[in-house]
Amino acid sequence: MIRTMMMALALLVLGGCGPKPATDSDPALWVVKDADTTIYLFGTVHMLRPGLSWLDEAVRKAFDASDALVLELVIPPDREMQAIVAELGMTTSGPTLPDQLPAEAAGKFRAALPEIGLAPDALDRAEPWLAATTLSAAPLRQLGYDQKDGAEAVLTAAAKAAGKPVIGLETAREQLGFFDRLPVAAQRALLIETIDELPKAGETIDRMITAWSAGDADGLGRMMNADLARSPELARTLLVERNQKWADWIAERMQQPGTLFVAVGAGHLAGGSSVQAELAKRGLKAERVPY
Repeated sequence: MIRTMMMALALLVLGGCGPKPATDSDPALWVVKDADTTIYLFGTVHMLRPGLSWLDEAVRKAFDASDALVLELVIPPDREMQAIVAELGMTTSGPTLPDQLPAEAAGKFRAALPEIGLAPDALDRAEPWLAATTLSAAPLRQLGYDQKDGAEAVLTAAAKAAGKPVIGLETAREQLGFFDRLPVAAQRALLIETIDELPKAGETIDRMITAWSAGDADGLGRMMNADLARSPELARTLLVERNQKWADWIAERMQQPGTLFVAVGAGHLAGGSSVQAELAKRGLKAERVPY
């Protein structure tokens, strides 16, 4: 989950690539329903290569039957988003970011920036979480992954074409704030881990997309949340507490009639702290939708 979230936050920095042949994918889909309310739960990947065919079959049927699309975040216009990123992710005082890192990590950090098209000092005034975000997404862009081909972008375009409202569970400021409020030590640890894992970024995302395309929610969840397991603080802030809030939102929404298509990062729909697990605690059963 944290990797894909970080990819989405870097969409203002990097470019895209050309199309590839269409490949069929069957990502996991769940449904929660009662006599007059149906809520579909779909796990997304925020950056994808073009050419994956997944908005079809069961997913398309569920989407078409829904009255509205619900996402983690409705991304604001570029200028507004850039202002929020600058406010929360940049600083004008204190030591530069490389000076906050151990010597070896600082050297790797500066060396990595030109490889993704940035000057060695481009992120000197970035908060560690924003630097980690940028570094996490950049090599994936170079491999052909792009936010504009991600599940949220495709679903949003389909919703607008169909005249469906698009609702956000969180605002951009709120979502970025989860990172910004992390203790500095946790942010630095996240950045160092991101730097160390850069050489494996392509292999990692390819394995994740393979699992997502096959509907292997548990396998994908294990990969996406492995880094969170090493940091209980990150897991609590970025996964557990948000899943609890979203489960509360869904439980309350179940009191109103209608059909919704809820699409959130796939890592939120896997594991013992998943949205489905939280819904079960509230007496709601999420069932897997067969293809």
